[in-house]
Amino acid sequence: MSYVLGLTGSIGMGKTTTAGFFSDAGVPVWDADAAVHRLYDGGAAVPAIARLVPDAVNGGKVDRAVLRAAIAGNPALLQQIEAAVHPLVSADRQGFLDENADAPLVVCDIPLLFETGADGWLDGVLVVTVDAETQRRRVLERGTMSAADFAAILAKQVPDAEKRAKADFVIDTGKGLDHARAEVLSLIERLGGSDA
Repeated sequence: MSYVLGLTGSIGMGKTTTAGFFSDAGVPVWDADAAVHRLYDGGAAVPAIARLVPDAVNGGKVDRAVLRAAIAGNPALLQQIEAAVHPLVSADRQGFLDENADAPLVVCDIPLLFETGADGWLDGVLVVTVDAETQRRRVLERGTMSAADFAAILAKQVPDAEKRAKADFVIDTGKGLDHARAEVLSLIERLGGSDA
């Protein structure tokens, strides 16, 4: 039976990089965002979305921009979409857990971990963090969103301080990549996930 570690952190905190350190060390990692992309890209969510927002399905794939626009025009639609897609995401995650049942440690990378109550079924939670100034700089340097978009995303997420207070483990990614990698390797060893 695997130890199932949840990995989360607000946007720009270094969650993806940290997940990569676990993966590089041979720990199986399930990525919630990647699961949604698979489900929308010709996967099981396509028929469900087609029923709710027919215009959002094109060529057997979900057009996320059209879907976002539909949700913006009808906020109640988001709950219907979540009700249709969340069970599919859960099934994808369970398939991953079943496939990796013999691994001593697995990681579930879940951006909205606390927001969705996932901490209830995980064995432990790792929160990655960084100071607010570094977080803002990282996000805005990507050039993919405005300061207003960034503020809107933060407003929807559990505040960093609250996440850290609820976490079983915390890694500060502001201390450099080598430090974060060393922290990950130390945690893997503590949780019995290393074959070394």
